[in-house]
Amino acid sequence: MVNITNVNLLSLATSIPYAQELYAVANASTDYVSFLSYNESFVTDILGPNVSQQLVGEYNDYQPFHESGVYNIATGKLYATSNWQFNFSNPINVTAIDISGNNSIESIRYEQLAEANGASAFYPVGTPWNSSKGQQIVFCDEGDLVNPAQLVLVDPATNKSQVLLNNFLGRNFTSINDVKQHPVTGDLWFTDVPYGYWQYFRPAPVIKYQAYRFEPKTGVVQAVADDAVAPNGIELSPDFKHVYITDTAVHTFPNKDNLTMPSTIYRYDITADGKRLENKQLFAYSDIGLPDGIHCDTMGNVYAGCGDGVHVWNPEGVLLGIFAVSGGAANFAFVPDGMYIFNEHKLFKVTLQAEGREVKRDFGLY
Repeated sequence: MVNITNVNLLSLATSIPYAQELYAVANASTDYVSFLSYNESFVTDILGPNVSQQLVGEYNDYQPFHESGVYNIATGKLYATSNWQFNFSNPINVTAIDISGNNSIESIRYEQLAEANGASAFYPVGTPWNSSKGQQIVFCDEGDLVNPAQLVLVDPATNKSQVLLNNFLGRNFTSINDVKQHPVTGDLWFTDVPYGYWQYFRPAPVIKYQAYRFEPKTGVVQAVADDAVAPNGIELSPDFKHVYITDTAVHTFPNKDNLTMPSTIYRYDITADGKRLENKQLFAYSDIGLPDGIHCDTMGNVYAGCGDGVHVWNPEGVLLGIFAVSGGAANFAFVPDGMYIFNEHKLFKVTLQAEGREVKRDFGLY
């Protein structure tokens, strides 16, 4: 079943009851994805003529589909991370989804990875950007009351892991959240925000909440942005000229939301030397929940997991449409013919025409 609702923007601009009707559509069910189109390009260029949706996994007593979303060619699996369950005896696990087979899942623990969150495909520095040789996964480890927050490199094919970075020149990170690897320089751009502390499994912060750039080959680590209240998701534009960072300060401590705080995506320019950020610009504001996991497609459109599903903005920051599911999506992952949407307890697949920025390399399609 495909349910596409075309939004009348002029009616929406002058009618709160109409807005409530759209909210009801977006939250109609947790069993299927609905599509809200705010611009015709959402249907023609993003959904395409063969759009479909299906529920492919469900776990009522567990939340395996929360963050990350990285495919590994050697195993044929998509790797997500579970949600924190406020229980040290039930830590955050890595969820392996066999998308090359029957979408079966397994829960995995990797050595040296305490509490995983965001992740990125990782390629050895110097690997041509149109090559997937040596592909592994770098996970953001939020840490716990014993283990530090860190970046951990995992080879899912061998189950081997190693720590890439676990401090900023001797100072502890707070709770590393999300990461992306620059496909040309090999640098890792990542965010550090105290969600581990806010959820009571990390010590009190001892460093400013910031975004960083790390050179895995040299060990150089730099703070590149400190102007977000809660820097969360991070993504590169497909032309590698910009970095997008989400600020999710609207939600800090559990059940203590402040709707006047940022629920915002900011766009920065990458400097000519590829090492710094400049020219911060408010790119988009999420009207529902907060923009968590963030990815771009090859056309430069920006997608973010929000409170009622995945929102899509064009490169100018205009909302094009929503992949709506009740309960929202913390993250999602592009695949060659669409995307998987992480709805905590449930996993959906949507078939699309749009293609993710990282898809060709991560799936070895060059």
